Amino acid sequence: MENRDVAPQAAEAAGNAEQHSPIRRRSSQISEFTRNQKRALAVMTVIALGFGAYFLRGYLELIALAGILAYFFRPLYVRLERRWNAGAASTLTVLTALAVVVLPLTGILAMAVAQIKQMIDSVSDWVAKTDINELGDRILQMVNDALDRIPFLDVELTSENIEAGASKLASSMGDFALNFAKESVGGIAGAVTAIIIFLYVFIAILGKGPKLVSLVKDLSPLSPAISDIYVSKIGAMAKATVGGQFLIALVQGLLGAVSIYIAGIHQGFFMFVIFLTVLSIIPLGSGIVTIPLGIAMALTGNIPGGILVVLFHILVTSNVDNILRPMLVPRSAHLSPALMLLAVFAGLSMFGFTGIVFGPIIMIVIVTTIKLYRVVIKGAIWDDDLDDRSNDTSKKNPWKRFKDWLGAKRTSAKSGASGTNETG
Repeated sequence: MENRDVAPQAAEAAGNAEQHSPIRRRSSQISEFTRNQKRALAVMTVIALGFGAYFLRGYLELIALAGILAYFFRPLYVRLERRWNAGAASTLTVLTALAVVVLPLTGILAMAVAQIKQMIDSVSDWVAKTDINELGDRILQMVNDALDRIPFLDVELTSENIEAGASKLASSMGDFALNFAKESVGGIAGAVTAIIIFLYVFIAILGKGPKLVSLVKDLSPLSPAISDIYVSKIGAMAKATVGGQFLIALVQGLLGAVSIYIAGIHQGFFMFVIFLTVLSIIPLGSGIVTIPLGIAMALTGNIPGGILVVLFHILVTSNVDNILRPMLVPRSAHLSPALMLLAVFAGLSMFGFTGIVFGPIIMIVIVTTIKLYRVVIKGAIWDDDLDDRSNDTSKKNPWKRFKDWLGAKRTSAKSGASGTNETG
């Protein structure tokens, strides 16, 4: 009988202890804030966030890049964490990211540098076997003949003028090389620091990504439905730029370099891969190089090679985007070509090379904000054409939650208006 009475008494004592614990008392005190105190706390939160952004302003770009890559590799981390602990999963994910991103780029850059060195050696051998003075006099004569044909232009180049200009250019290049060397020595420490910070932030976001997303939603003054729209759009655009656009650009650059190699230009294959890939990442496309190069090859005598390069780009390289984009890029991250071009160049101007990723993300936030304003404020109809999950009615679909939230708001507004009319 005594044992039966002990359990309820212990449970009651535990409940009283929990009720009177410091955490419980603190929570009840926080919930008892007045409206003015809550407003003051909101102002302090905004000030703290603004000061935090200012305090970390030198690393915001690095943090954002680490967050985007962590979002991209998060599914792999989750799978690995199911088999091993969090530390092993983080280590394997970092190694996988290095193997997927860093090592291929390093290998391509190393081979491109080797090919550039080989081209320089070939030019040096050609210069050693060629009479430079005779060649220089011949080129100088050709340039002066061309200048004589230009009206209202009385200019004649001489070897003395060229030597003076070359000496000035050499002096300027020497100063530039010296300054670059000084900055490089100082930049090594900065690069090491950036790598360490990047790895720590990357690993932290890998493990606590969902909690960070929930924190951002809690700090947002918008409704959860609208916050879900923004999170979904930003995630889709990050996936499109990192996982889709870069892979598509790499395939296009590789195919363009292969066509140039087959056409007869065997030197600089990896250099062309890098150059054409960068042009494909920027919406200009590799065609601004391959098509003029093919035309130049045809005009200089290599007609089959020139035709091959031009036709290969038109028929094969340009269609890679149409084949791979539907598989790799979500439709919810769609931007018109004009907006995408503006976003990339504006991002490059503001952030440098990482602007290729940040520019489209900022643009999709701007477009989403305008679209939500039209729907919520002006009563426009939400367009589902770009929603690749519009037929999904599950609770995990942010578009479905947003429609339900918007419908509830409009229904309550109509019922309130009808109630007012009946009262009148």
